[in-house]
Amino acid sequence: MAGGGPTFAVAFGGGGARGLAHIHVIEALDELGIRPRAISGSSIGAIMGAGMAAGMSGRDIHDYARSILGRRAEVATRMWRARPGSFAEFVSGGFRVSQFNVERILKSFLPDAIPATFEELSIPLKVTATDYYRHDLAVFDTGELNSALAASAAIPAVFRPVRRNGRILIDGGIYNPVPFDLVEGLADIVIGIDVVGAPAPEATKMPNSIDLMFGATQLMMQSIIALKLQSSRPAILLRPPVSRFRVLDFLKIDAVMADTVSIKDELKRAVDAAVSALEKIPAE
Repeated sequence: MAGGGPTFAVAFGGGGARGLAHIHVIEALDELGIRPRAISGSSIGAIMGAGMAAGMSGRDIHDYARSILGRRAEVATRMWRARPGSFAEFVSGGFRVSQFNVERILKSFLPDAIPATFEELSIPLKVTATDYYRHDLAVFDTGELNSALAASAAIPAVFRPVRRNGRILIDGGIYNPVPFDLVEGLADIVIGIDVVGAPAPEATKMPNSIDLMFGATQLMMQSIIALKLQSSRPAILLRPPVSRFRVLDFLKIDAVMADTVSIKDELKRAVDAAVSALEKIPAE
């Protein structure tokens, strides 16, 4: 925080398009003059965390995201750029018409401000992924950045897994939806942002297969978060109202941002309360 005071670390959670709400969090931290000492992220949270760790302001990220996601033609153009470079690449490992190459897509969509390696970031960043065959959490904080972000965002059945260092990796939110534990002890105050959401009730509508798959994943991730909170919890844990949005609703950026703008004031109040509570703790 500008002018001294306690230090902060931030954990940005996974949730697909719902994670656009993280932009409000970054903007609020900028307005408070808070530069985190450490950042962790899962899935979309890893991507947003990389932007902040690279030195982008919340306004920079907001403007960049809206300049692309707010225009269907721009999204279509960038998706076309991310197409397989050859037929051989398209069929490598078998036909996967429903699995996009997330590494190519990120290269097409990420801003130039995000560097090639973790070492070039201005704030330390920890990125989660799930090791599919070793059945455990993978955490990356060194080396090449894009493949780590891609692995963290590799939503099953949408994106094909990412191979890195001989490991087959999928969505980091599967094992650690809000990785606040990865930055515990690195700052005085840890902030966790949960954008997993939950299946939104729509009267008596029967969910289709896709909604069931993503909704069941949300329920699983929420159970993981609840279990983690039984043993430890960040000083601040916020949940913006994102449940009405689906994981791939990126083209609804204006609606997501409008529905979640209240998180900015909520975060500012929570920071004030956390700092006050810390100041009341007697020094040892």
